[in-house]
Amino acid sequence: MKAAVCHAHGAPLTIEDVVLRPPGPGEVRIAVEAVAICHSDIGYLDGIWASRLPAVYGHEAAGRILELGAGVQGFQVGDAVVVSMIRACGQCRACRTGKPFLCAAPYDRGNGVLSLPDGTVVEHGLATGGFAEECVVHASQIARVPEDLPMELGALLACGVITGAGAVIHTAQVEPGSTVVVIGAGGVGLNVIQGARLAGAARVIAIDLAQEKLDAARDFGATDVLRADMKGLRRAVMALTDGQGADYVFVAVGAIAAYNQAPSLAGRGGTVVMVGMPPSGARMEIEPVIAAATAQTYRGSFMGATVVQRDVPYLVEMWRQGRLKLEELITQRYRFDQINEAIAEARQGHVRRNVIIMEKRG
Repeated sequence: MKAAVCHAHGAPLTIEDVVLRPPGPGEVRIAVEAVAICHSDIGYLDGIWASRLPAVYGHEAAGRILELGAGVQGFQVGDAVVVSMIRACGQCRACRTGKPFLCAAPYDRGNGVLSLPDGTVVEHGLATGGFAEECVVHASQIARVPEDLPMELGALLACGVITGAGAVIHTAQVEPGSTVVVIGAGGVGLNVIQGARLAGAARVIAIDLAQEKLDAARDFGATDVLRADMKGLRRAVMALTDGQGADYVFVAVGAIAAYNQAPSLAGRGGTVVMVGMPPSGARMEIEPVIAAATAQTYRGSFMGATVVQRDVPYLVEMWRQGRLKLEELITQRYRFDQINEAIAEARQGHVRRNVIIMEKRG
């Protein structure tokens, strides 16, 4: 099959022949019909996070099951599915306590799922390898979706939507009537805003540097928008929250400046939720005496605390009811041979999600 292979960090991907082994026990083989470009993929492409080269990245995918490995139950060949990077063993403490997104079972991404024709092992990027015509993943990573859900919309549900909306609904468990600040109105931030709307937040304040992103934030449910570089930002947030500060502040960008600013926007007893992923080694500053005196809480949110086969169907239903925007998240659609162009555009920062539409194979 063809895959977009990374041979050097920061270099263009090359579309070339690779070998995909058959699915083993508990695994499935999927024909990829759409895959989105996530900034986490770009982080790996640029070497911000550790991986081995060559590698095939891509973890926001959707397609149809081609083959079932031994022991797979609940799925059939031909099923339309969303493919996520959340691989769960079902046996570790995290899995047994309902937190499969924190599965502790080790997974060697260089185990030979992918290889070059000469036998060189290709890293199974983010346990998915979705920048390819096909992928092999564990059955825990997929969720069945309705036949009438366009595959490009299904791909968005694999990471960006569940990460943003899940941070609100599952990690923070925002209560109806709460006040919410969202720093960063990009692809993930817009889904935090959508999640806050679904949770019944009374006020959702979006903060960003780009006016076009603030305009989008209003379209996605923000009640108020503020420029991140305005003078008196904290005063403006206080004015919008009756002088109390926000109940919840979500940091949906990987900028340390945003993380350092977030506690000042939260009220007494407020919660700062860490969603955006800065480069490894980057650190935020917290003044412990202020955190203690204000009784603020700081919570990390990984993949929106998602249970794939529970939450993807729920979000599809929200889309059906017109309560969740998906089409509006797509900035541009590209062919597979345009993947480097799609990635280059995604680097510019104005893109919500670029999606690769794969040609159906005969």
